[in-house]
Amino acid sequence: MRKCLYFFLYILIFVFFVGCSNTAVKNTNVPVTSQQISQEIENLKNSQDYLIQPGDLVEIKVYKEDDMERTLRVTTNGSVTFPLVGNIKIAGLTVSAAEQKLENALQAYLKTPSVSFLIKEYANKTVYVLGQVAKPSSIPILPEKTMTLLEAITSAGGFTDVAAISKVKILRMEDGVQKSIEVDVSQITKDGNKQYDVPLKPADVVFVPQSLF
Repeated sequence: MRKCLYFFLYILIFVFFVGCSNTAVKNTNVPVTSQQISQEIENLKNSQDYLIQPGDLVEIKVYKEDDMERTLRVTTNGSVTFPLVGNIKIAGLTVSAAEQKLENALQAYLKTPSVSFLIKEYANKTVYVLGQVAKPSSIPILPEKTMTLLEAITSAGGFTDVAAISKVKILRMEDGVQKSIEVDVSQITKDGNKQYDVPLKPADVVFVPQSLF
């Protein structure tokens, strides 16, 4: 009888833990805070991969040429007007690539020019793709163009193997209030339901959570 009782208790304990495990499987999203997302966005902006875009305010300095220092707004066609070289297109370039391009242009007038760029303000014509994508990125929205959710994720290299693609979130500020739009991207990729491919707005954050299992 005692052996039977122990066996029965063992079965109850086993069932209890299996039930707990099944419940945990349903919780597929790793929680993330707004502070973490804000920090990831700042990291992207400050990284060497950020691409200058129309509307950015850029401070440009040339070493030992103080009179050439300028703070300029990148025009809608992606250029700035700088002393000696005139219009020079820098949109779509990283900061280091823009510095090199201006240095090359200035070599006709200065000996070994050394240029530094500092982005003072961001144009917010950008969407941010964070979380479980191959390459978390800030992606510029081209003038007079639209960008959809799937296009943004594709531009960031697509999903990782542990992405919870049915729980993708679009975080959007509207009238000072942050809204969260949850999208099951498999409805787009597997079922072809294009209505789920939400058009993005500047400053939208696309967050792809991690699946625990």
